[in-house]
Amino acid sequence: MLSPLLAVGLLVAVFVGFNIGGSSTGVAFGPAVGSNVVGKLTAAALMTVFALLGGWTVGREVIETMGGQIVPQSEFTLVASVAVLFFVGLALLVSNTFGVPASTSMTAVGAIAGLGVATGTLDEGVMLEIISWWIVAPILAFWVCAVIGRYVYPYLDARFAIDRSDGPVWEIRTDGGLPRPRLSDSTTTREVVGMVLVVVIACYMAFSAGASNAANAVAPLVGNGAIDIEVGILLAAGAIGLGAFTIARRTLDTVGNDLTDLPILAALIVEVVSASIITFLSYLGIPASLAVSATMCIVGLGWGRATRTVKLGDAVRGNGPEVSVNALAAETDEVRPMGEREDDLLAEDLFNPGTTGRVIFFWILTPSLSALASYLLFAFVPL
Repeated sequence: MLSPLLAVGLLVAVFVGFNIGGSSTGVAFGPAVGSNVVGKLTAAALMTVFALLGGWTVGREVIETMGGQIVPQSEFTLVASVAVLFFVGLALLVSNTFGVPASTSMTAVGAIAGLGVATGTLDEGVMLEIISWWIVAPILAFWVCAVIGRYVYPYLDARFAIDRSDGPVWEIRTDGGLPRPRLSDSTTTREVVGMVLVVVIACYMAFSAGASNAANAVAPLVGNGAIDIEVGILLAAGAIGLGAFTIARRTLDTVGNDLTDLPILAALIVEVVSASIITFLSYLGIPASLAVSATMCIVGLGWGRATRTVKLGDAVRGNGPEVSVNALAAETDEVRPMGEREDDLLAEDLFNPGTTGRVIFFWILTPSLSALASYLLFAFVPL
């Protein structure tokens, strides 16, 4: 018989997965929906399927890490598991209130670490490895995209910019018998290739999100044996799908519209690099933030693109144009030599340090608060 406490734990797990689905769907399928390549319902369905695939394959490693390697499985009593999930849900609530996406992976690990410190069971080696990757992954994301932005992106943009033609992509033809869909006359071959790439990479992003985030919703419950890992993955994927079909509709609108300054080509590069980093870390069993990596990819790509107007040494020392998405939005018909002035890359509103600082502040604050609150709870409250 299902105990009331386990029922509460399952509800909290669904709440966490629901919010993950709401935010991750917008990140993965924002470019595809914003450019009218797929509709919201199709995006939600694809998100659900590929999140399940990611959780069922690579995501198992992350669940095992969070469910029994940071602290022993014996510490995950049902009460402790519900408390950890509660802190993750609370962090999502706080971040949504302030309009800043929290890292659910970092927050969940913080709550588990607080439990480990309070009970004296924290595996410091595992925790040090996780924190090391938290530092390395954003730096790696920044520099990979900075190199692409400075040396590769202008050439890709000049040759393979993905633009939408006027009019519908598909049209229904009735001549010669039964109605049949076909590409409209205004749809170009490049556009078709671009649309396929947008959908394929969005599915890859959804796979990565499922691999890294399924553990955030169910790892404590799997760790204490309340549910099997297969049941946990299905529960997490179902909750993510529920969020994808409901609250993600607003997120898709927001991300799709906000990405008008970020060309589809740039968005695809950001998604490929950030998803690859997170998938690799998930394979290693490291819970990491897809949002942090994606943001650093955007900053790095814009920085690399904008600093083509100065020499590399000056750019590294900060003697160059400020960075932004506008550096990526500048049209490139002809790639100019390195160091040559480009007026469309010199706008001073390219990058908002205040906004970026606020986002990074909350990324550090939420797992820190989660760890502190968890420690105080388990150290001083008899559970």
